[in-house]
Amino acid sequence: MRDSSVTAERFGVEDLGVMAYAEALGVQREVHAGVVAGERERLLVVEHPAVITLPDRDAVRAHILADSEALGRAGVDVQITDRGGDVTYHGPGQLVVYPIVRLRDHRLNLGRYMRLLEAVVMDTLAAFGVVGHRREGATGVWVEGEGEPVSKVCALGVRIRKNVTMHGLALNVTTDLRHFELIVPCGLADRGVTSLERLLGEGVPAMAEVVSELVSAFDRRLAEAEARA
Repeated sequence: MRDSSVTAERFGVEDLGVMAYAEALGVQREVHAGVVAGERERLLVVEHPAVITLPDRDAVRAHILADSEALGRAGVDVQITDRGGDVTYHGPGQLVVYPIVRLRDHRLNLGRYMRLLEAVVMDTLAAFGVVGHRREGATGVWVEGEGEPVSKVCALGVRIRKNVTMHGLALNVTTDLRHFELIVPCGLADRGVTSLERLLGEGVPAMAEVVSELVSAFDRRLAEAEARA
């Protein structure tokens, strides 16, 4: 799927390949326990088979627009998760990244960490000539394509336990955007969703290139966070 030899100075990088969401969540929990105990911080990269994930709240469940039969026809699973945020979709062609790091080691709190993740994604997009930006009151990274409305290209959702992060970001590279029609993405009914493929067409980078740029950007942004403290 991609080059698993990507390395970084501040953390170990582990490529999980294509892995079911529930299985990857189990891996996250194991790695999280190790990092809490003092093991080296890790960054997990993965693609999931088609799945909708959401916190266990009734108000969020209402953001799944399709019934069980429609989801079955589309081949999309539904999984409850323990992250923050709202309903989202994961699927092939989407780069999912789970950083498992000790916030205190990098002089970060939750708010600064979320802004760091956004900056990492914006750095990654910039490497491919795409300008990403933040939007007030809407966590994630947004872009404007020619003749297109402002659309989200990357969703964020995290959990902090014992000062160590879980979950992370989902960047649409060659994702099948039709599956987002099954939900109200991140609970924002008036916003669109896009991908690098939609923005760049045949110029869309290979997943391995995106992984390499994102890992480098995360390493660099952590170093900057430490230096500012």
